[in-house]
Amino acid sequence: MTEPQEDHESTIIADLHDRLVDRALAETVGGETPPDLSARILARDANAICERRSAMSKPLLVLRWTLAVAAAISVVATTVYLFSDNGQRRSARASSKLDRLASRPVESGETRQRGLIRDAHTQIEDVAGRAVRVAESSAPRRSKQGLLSEFAGTAPALEEASDERYRNLSQREGELLTVKSEKSLSIDWSEVSEEQRPLLYKEIYGVDLPELQDKQDAYLDAANTHVMKRGRSRSKVAEGTGPGLSGDQYTRIYENPFIQAAGGDAVSTFSIDVDTASYANVRQFLMEMRQLPPPDAVRIEELVNYFDYDYAGPNSEDEAPFAAHVEVAGCPWAPEHRLVRIGIKGREIEHDKRPPSNLVFLVDVSGSMDEPNKLPLVVDGLRQLTRELGENDRVAIVVYASSEGLALESTRGDNQAAILAALDQLKAGGSTAGGAGIQLAYQIAEDHFIPGGTNRVVLCTDGDFNVGVTSTAELERLVVKKAKQTGVFLSVLGFGRGNLNDAMMQTIADRGNGNHHYVDNRREARKVLVEQLTGTLITIAKDVKIQVEFNPAQVAGYRLLGYENRLLRTEDFNDDTKDAGEIGAGHTVTALYEVIPAGKPVDVPAIDELKYQPMPDVGRTILSVDDSAVDNSTDNAATDKIVHPTDASRELLTLKMRYKEPAAETSHKLEWPVADSGAAFRDASDDFQFAVAVAGFGLLLRDSQYRGNVTVEAIEEIAAGNLDKDPRGYRAEFVELVRRTRELQRNR
Repeated sequence: MTEPQEDHESTIIADLHDRLVDRALAETVGGETPPDLSARILARDANAICERRSAMSKPLLVLRWTLAVAAAISVVATTVYLFSDNGQRRSARASSKLDRLASRPVESGETRQRGLIRDAHTQIEDVAGRAVRVAESSAPRRSKQGLLSEFAGTAPALEEASDERYRNLSQREGELLTVKSEKSLSIDWSEVSEEQRPLLYKEIYGVDLPELQDKQDAYLDAANTHVMKRGRSRSKVAEGTGPGLSGDQYTRIYENPFIQAAGGDAVSTFSIDVDTASYANVRQFLMEMRQLPPPDAVRIEELVNYFDYDYAGPNSEDEAPFAAHVEVAGCPWAPEHRLVRIGIKGREIEHDKRPPSNLVFLVDVSGSMDEPNKLPLVVDGLRQLTRELGENDRVAIVVYASSEGLALESTRGDNQAAILAALDQLKAGGSTAGGAGIQLAYQIAEDHFIPGGTNRVVLCTDGDFNVGVTSTAELERLVVKKAKQTGVFLSVLGFGRGNLNDAMMQTIADRGNGNHHYVDNRREARKVLVEQLTGTLITIAKDVKIQVEFNPAQVAGYRLLGYENRLLRTEDFNDDTKDAGEIGAGHTVTALYEVIPAGKPVDVPAIDELKYQPMPDVGRTILSVDDSAVDNSTDNAATDKIVHPTDASRELLTLKMRYKEPAAETSHKLEWPVADSGAAFRDASDDFQFAVAVAGFGLLLRDSQYRGNVTVEAIEEIAAGNLDKDPRGYRAEFVELVRRTRELQRNR
C-alpha cells in the first residue's frame, strides 16, 4: 500500500472517530439525543475503502481490512457505551453532572469545568457554522436535506429546532457560568463593581468575560440568522399596512430641504434625539436578511447617534448637565459646501453611584411574539439587565396579550432568583392589548415611586397592538399624560420582523420622555441594557431643544441632516409647554448641518411677493463674545450684551440650547457663538470624519436627492480610516455594513 493511501485511510478513520466523539460531547454538554450515525458512516467509509483496495495485494488487503474493522469496532463500542441510555436519562445525567460541577468549589473542579465549557464552545460552533453554511448554499433543497441530516438529524427537524438547540446550549453554558457558579461561590455580584467583575471572572474561569459573552452572542445570532432566512417568505416587509396586519410600519420621511438663510428663515429649531433603533434595524436588513432597507426605515440621526464620540463632558462646577461642541469643515459629497457638526455630551454617572431604580418590565407576550428573535430575545436581554441591579432597585413584570396581568410584584433587585424565574416563565400567545398593559405598568410604577430615583417603564414589543387602545394618537396622549402627572418615563425596545410597528414605538417613546431602541441580537441587548445602562435608565435633562441662528453674511442656505420628525417652530424654543427630547447620563448626541456659503446659489422655490405687507425680514440679535470664545469648539457661554451685527460678522452661527431638570417644568438657556476656520474635510477630527461617513451612508441608503457625489467606496474609505477609537468594535462592524451594501447594490 502506498504512503498517500495509508494517510488517506487514516484520515477517514480519524474523521469517523471525531464525528462520533462530537456527538458524545453534544450529549454530555448539551443534553441532546442525536441520531446514531455510526452504522451509516461505517458503511459509507468501509465501501470507499474496499473499492480502493481492489487493486492491492491480498495479504496487505487482509491486514489493512482487519485493522480498519478493529478500529471501527472499538469506536462503535465506545459509541454504544456513550449512547446506551434513553434520551431522558441521558439528559438528566448530563444536567446532574453540570449541577455537581457547579456545586463544587472552583479550586477543585476548575479544570474539568473549563474543559466542559471549551468542549461546548467547540461543539456549538461546529454545528452552528455548518448549519448556516448549508442553509445559505445554492444547493438544491434535496441536497441540503442530506447534508443537514449528517450532523443534526433530518432537515425539517433542524428547521424547527435549530434555533432552540443553539439557544438551549448557550443558555445552559450561561447558567453554568453565572447562576450556578455564583450560587456555589456565594458571590453577591450586585456588590462587585464593573471594574472588578471581569477580573473576578478571569480568576474563576481562566478566560476573559468579553470572550465568553462574544461566543454566546455568536451562537444566538447564528440561530437567528437561520430562522430569519426560513421565515423571510412569510414575514415580508411592508409599509403602512396598519396595526394587526402583516408588515412592518414606518413613518414616511420627507427629507429636510435647503433653506435660504434670510429673515426668520435663518433660524433652525429642533428637538434632540438619542434613539438608535434605526441603526440596528438597518443592520438586520443588511446582514441577516441580505437586502437593502426601505428608505423610510433609515433615520440619519439615529445612525449617527448609534456611536460614541470623544466629546468632553461638563466640568464638575458647571451647572448644566451637558457640554456642547461645534466643529466646521468641508463637505465630502459637495466640496463647495461646509458641514457643521454639533456634539453634546451628558454628564457621566458612575455605575455604583446611580440613583435607585423603580423599573417595570412591560412585556408583550402576544402570539406575534412567538418567534426566536422576539420573546426569547426579550427574556435574554432583561436577564442581562437584572444581573446589573442591586438592593436599592426594584423590578416588577407586567405582561399583556389578550388582557394584561402582573407576572411579578415589585421585587427588590437583589432577589434575582425570583426575577429571573418570573422571566423564564413568560410564554407567547393571544392578541395584543398593549394599551391596557401600559396603563397597568404605569400604575405599578406609581405605587412604588422612588422620589429622586429612576422611575421607568421598559416596554418590550414588536408593536403589533390590536386590542383595546390601538391607535398611535391614543397611545401618545396616554403616555404624555402619564409622564407629566406621574414622573414615570417610558423606554421602548422593539423586537423582530413582520409586525414591527416602528412608527408607533418611536412616537410613544419620544412622547413618554424615554428612548427607543431596536434589539436585533443578544449583543445589542447587552449594549442597550448593560453597557449603556445609566444612559438608558437615567435622564439628566428633559425637553432639550436646539436652535441655530445662521449669519446671512456668512451663510446663503443650510440643511439639517435627519431629525425630520423632531423639527420645531421657532417660537417653540422659548415655550416650556412644548415637549422635546431627553439626554441620558453619559449620552452623546450629534447633529449635522450642510451649509451653503454666502455668495453661492441656493436652489429653493421662489415665493410670490406679498400683497398686503412687505416681505418679512425679522431682525436678529447677535451676541458679542471675547475673541477667545470665537472658536470651532468653544464651550464658553456668551454674554448678554446686544451689539450691532457687524461686530459679529465673522461668526458663522450662534448655537442656543434649552433644557429642563428631570423634575422641573422651567427651562434653562445656554448660548455659544461659532466661527468657521475654513478647515478642509481631511483636516477635521477623526470623530467628525466618522460621523460624516455614517451620515453619508444614510443618504446613500435613502437614495437621497441631496447625496451629491457620495459613493459607497468613499464612505468605506473614510470610515475605515477612523477606527482607532473603537474599543468594542462597533465602528469596524459599520465598515462591514458598508461592504455588504456594496455587494447588494452590485447584485440588484
